[in-house]
Amino acid sequence: MDKIAALSEILTMDPANAFARYGLAMEYLGQGDTDKALAEFQTLREHQPDYVPGHQMAAQTLIKLGRYSEARERLETGLAAAEKTGNGHAISELSGLLSDLP
Repeated sequence: MDKIAALSEILTMDPANAFARYGLAMEYLGQGDTDKALAEFQTLREHQPDYVPGHQMAAQTLIKLGRYSEARERLETGLAAAEKTGNGHAISELSGLLSDLP
């Protein structure tokens, strides 16, 4: 079974599984399917709004696509989640990405 099928099976049983949802999004990114990846990052956000890596990777993907206003929103949401969870490293990374946006 390939990774996408395995992760999809896990998500069938547990749609809120943040690790599997993030993994699936990353697999789609690895295959160059940014639309599916962004859809999975959005679903991850709906199920686990404080899962900071999802915000960061979604923002980085949006930046690569030149979708800066969407990226800004994801970075700001990710910053709020990082502050809420006390993730100082993520706060630094997300702040840096936000300050580098055009």
